[in-house]
Amino acid sequence: MTEPVSLNGRTYQPPKQPVVVVCVDGCEPDYINLAIGAGAAPWFAGLADRGTCVTADCVVPSFTNPNNMSIVTGAPPSVHGICGNYFWDRDSQAEVMMNDPRFLRSGTLLAAFADAGANVAVITAKDKLRAMLGHKLAGICFSSEKADKVSAADNGISDAMALTGMALPSVYSAALSEFVFASGVALLERRRPDIMYLSTTDYVQHKHAPGTPGANAFVGMMDHYLARLDQLGATVVVTADHGMNAKTDAFGRPNIVFLQDIADHWYGPACARVILPITDPYVVHHGALGSFATIYLPPDHVGDAEVRLRSVPGVWQVLGRDEACRRYELPPDLVGDIVVIAERLWTLGTSRTRHDLSGLDAPLRSHGGVSEQQVPLIANRPPATPLPDRRWRNFDAFDLALNRLDS
Repeated sequence: MTEPVSLNGRTYQPPKQPVVVVCVDGCEPDYINLAIGAGAAPWFAGLADRGTCVTADCVVPSFTNPNNMSIVTGAPPSVHGICGNYFWDRDSQAEVMMNDPRFLRSGTLLAAFADAGANVAVITAKDKLRAMLGHKLAGICFSSEKADKVSAADNGISDAMALTGMALPSVYSAALSEFVFASGVALLERRRPDIMYLSTTDYVQHKHAPGTPGANAFVGMMDHYLARLDQLGATVVVTADHGMNAKTDAFGRPNIVFLQDIADHWYGPACARVILPITDPYVVHHGALGSFATIYLPPDHVGDAEVRLRSVPGVWQVLGRDEACRRYELPPDLVGDIVVIAERLWTLGTSRTRHDLSGLDAPLRSHGGVSEQQVPLIANRPPATPLPDRRWRNFDAFDLALNRLDS
């Protein structure tokens, strides 16, 4: 391809060499910083002299689906429509997983580049993202989770398992992410896509804090594969969908505000509906507990609830729908009457009886709030001209890769 691609008010130059954009799930900057300090990430360490590094903000709520779709559309949720992993569908009066392409309000850069003639490949760890990332994409798109069930018709590849020789990984394992990287390297070696998007899982980050042996081992694994992508001549840009924080007290017990229980106590059962956008099919490692919630209430209770919620311990911010959507660039029709964001060490739940924490084998770590908004934005090439001094977002990743780096 030789012509630029335009989407959502931005123009992207065609790639001069393979471009690989990586979204590392749950990776705040300290995961990389402390792994470098421990000597576990030599490739990342070497970029200090030849690469690009800025600290960027992800979109809030700091969850997987909104941020991955922001990265591949170059725009916030107010444009592409995906504002959580889970939402309340007013039309059907039902709680719905937001992992279906029908909820997308924008095309993706992946599909746009493929339509312009680029060879595009997408590999994601969890299958929940595959359909949206691959929406209208004429190219390769598969997940580690279901790599054994691919077909040429549905995924653009007939045998994903043969790429690496790895066994199909468990969805609750670091190997799920390693399968993404190993497959990406194999594709670059054999098919040399023009553009590749790799998206991992945050299973490790939910269990291991930055600088711990488990976290450093994960970053070291990632570092190994990124170095190989670099050696193969790719422009590599690494960012994250969100950060991660401990959500416990000093004894390691989960800090939880049960919003549905509180609302039921104030206004009676069935008056309020609390939606937790972190909810997805993979809740063992976080118990569906994150730091962002939205509440639906009758109009005559909204103002009173906003005032009262601001005094609840663990609550950091309470906003009405319009202000929340303006501040965090969200689609108003998919957000409740009130948005609640927790303090850094706290999570938000519905009712105490609805959260099963029996699967937690480590102190609770989670995300969703503003306290998990800062993420790395790193490239293996220097900027062609000095980068502007402005607020960078994780959804600037493709702009950085295609428009701003020295080739």
